[in-house]
Amino acid sequence: MQETQFFDILREGLWIAVMISLPILITALVVGLAIGLFQALTSIQEMTLTFVPKVGAILVVFWVSMSFMTNALVTFFSHSIIPMIVGG
Repeated sequence: MQETQFFDILREGLWIAVMISLPILITALVVGLAIGLFQALTSIQEMTLTFVPKVGAILVVFWVSMSFMTNALVTFFSHSIIPMIVGG
């Protein structure tokens, strides 16, 4: 395997990882910001108020975007990793 081929596959794998994690990270950011704003406005400092809605929103977004994540990983493996293993 050439060094350039290795770095191209590594770059593509990192890009896929970023694209897969983006919906979950953006959801956690938006929900955390909204709950933080709500806590600042109402002076409620309950720890479970930040944790439970954020986990619930993340689970919903994960469930909705699971097909996108699966398709992205299958495409990456079938076009990049498996041909390299087989030797094609």
